[in-house]
Amino acid sequence: MADEIKLNVTLNKPIIPVTSTQQLVYALIEAKPTEVISKTRMSLNFGFVLDHSGSMRGAKVERLKEAVTLALSKMAPEDLVSVAIFNDSAEVVAPSGALSKQAGLRDKIQRIRAGGGTQMARGMSLGLREVYRAFDSNRVNQVLLLTDGQTYGDEAQCRKLAKEAGEHKIPIQALGLGDDWNENLLDEVGSLSGGDSDLVESADEILPLFAQTIERSQKAVVRNALVILRLVSGVVPRQVWQVLPMIANLGYTPLGEHDVQVPLGELDAEQGKALLVELLLPARVAGRYRIAQTEVTYDLPLQGVTGASVRSDVVVSYTANAQEAQQYDARIMNLVEKLTAFRLQTRALEEARMGNVLGATQKLRAAATRLLELGETELAGAAQQEANNLEQTGQMSSSGTKKLHYQTRKLTQKLPDLPQ
Repeated sequence: MADEIKLNVTLNKPIIPVTSTQQLVYALIEAKPTEVISKTRMSLNFGFVLDHSGSMRGAKVERLKEAVTLALSKMAPEDLVSVAIFNDSAEVVAPSGALSKQAGLRDKIQRIRAGGGTQMARGMSLGLREVYRAFDSNRVNQVLLLTDGQTYGDEAQCRKLAKEAGEHKIPIQALGLGDDWNENLLDEVGSLSGGDSDLVESADEILPLFAQTIERSQKAVVRNALVILRLVSGVVPRQVWQVLPMIANLGYTPLGEHDVQVPLGELDAEQGKALLVELLLPARVAGRYRIAQTEVTYDLPLQGVTGASVRSDVVVSYTANAQEAQQYDARIMNLVEKLTAFRLQTRALEEARMGNVLGATQKLRAAATRLLELGETELAGAAQQEANNLEQTGQMSSSGTKKLHYQTRKLTQKLPDLPQ
């Protein structure tokens, strides 16, 4: 099998002016499974770890039960599923087993009631044990964790469990519902496990998020994807950002004097992943030059393929014609603007945590301006409101902090589809 991954590399400026100094360019690297691969579907070994503490009473726990039922309807009969619940204790509602053999599972879900305190580590421990017990390298092994409150006294244990999950290749998708939960802890749980974290602003959002998580897991048809960027002499990498499916600072690992690598992990069958790489180019005389070669290596578990690869050269033209050098790729520049807004709010939150109210306020107002220019009026309003909060009280609100932290990561999701 060949050509399982389509690789596109585009520069924001395909033609740059001849100067005596280094120049900054952005390379957009897009890796996406081809149509044949995108039609395949991964089997699941999926664990739900659900908060049913007292703060979940009412609409929250009712929407949660509906969301799990909806998620189960998205699964295939042979998919493995387990359900663990926690408050200040924990219980396995359904041990791991094929969905087709989980008699009465939906009734068990409906009998979940809210009450008690919150100790997340207990639920994580039981839920991860079920997924690990049924671990299968030919399936997507994953945990979906939802909580709406602060866990008490077991944060270190939560981190330890998340790290162990990552070592066993069981990513955790950690969801925080409402305002009263520790986003720093959930971010660590997600990242340490190789998963992610996200905000659920209202109970009604639980249903679509659970369904989307199942569907994304089924589409994770490419594994262990890795970008290797081989740079010619004089080309210097500065930063590497993931821009699709959401914004993240990936950084890079030097492989030698001119080569760097960036892990991509799993690729979604429909969307894939995209990176924005900042490169400094050396001064050169007019002409056409190859500045790098991009290679993506990957595995296809369903096809039994390991170590496959696809390559693409990165070429730029130097010109003495100033008018020619003013061509820009509009899509990449839009990405750069959204990335700038994300970076501003990220720095603002860091400044606020360090107690630099003035610096945080200035960056929040700058982020609000950028977001407004991008048409993101709701997020711009949130940034402006938090700047006002800092000026008036010296603190940001929990809801505003979470909204900015999680929603600005998704700015790039509102882009045209990747080229076919």
